[in-house]
Amino acid sequence: MTSNNAAEAEAEAETVEPSAAVVPKSVDDRLIDELVGRAEAEGLQLTGEGGLLQQLTKRLLESALEGVSLEVADRAGSAMVTAHTHP
Repeated sequence: MTSNNAAEAEAEAETVEPSAAVVPKSVDDRLIDELVGRAEAEGLQLTGEGGLLQQLTKRLLESALEGVSLEVADRAGSAMVTAHTHP
């Protein structure tokens, strides 16, 4: 391999972008399409009382609150350990 070929190969390697790090939007669209399709097939309304949107919102809020609760508990536990080890 000549030095010119090595330099060209190195330049090409630097310009290649990692495609695996980017999640294509179509994955999200397919998931949404599947949820909507299943809801419609089962006779579930998309909006309104007990509908898909309400159920998804409830699950997302519960997950977010659970994450916050775990973070608060972790911080409180760390504070208690610090208080007991450093009086």
